[in-house]
Amino acid sequence: MTQADDAATKVHYICQTYVEHKSGRNGQAGLKIGKQFQYSNAAEAQNRAEREALSEACAGADAYMISEDPNSGEVGPPNFLVRLGNVPEFDDF
Repeated sequence: MTQADDAATKVHYICQTYVEHKSGRNGQAGLKIGKQFQYSNAAEAQNRAEREALSEACAGADAYMISEDPNSGEVGPPNFLVRLGNVPEFDDF
């Protein structure tokens, strides 16, 4: 393996679902992460998010990509491919 290979950025394609839950005494509804799936390309992540969003148990789904520096472990902000249904605001990430 060369130094160039070591420095290459790794891209992750994620499908993440959300479910509604009630919190606290007032029973105010919120969202929590339901499932997460990792794929090798953007189309697979987006297709899974579209399928998951159709489920009655799913409040919403995101498909996004993130870049990781394998040397430092730092991960960049999500780049959304699709956001479906009830999903958290971007600032919540």
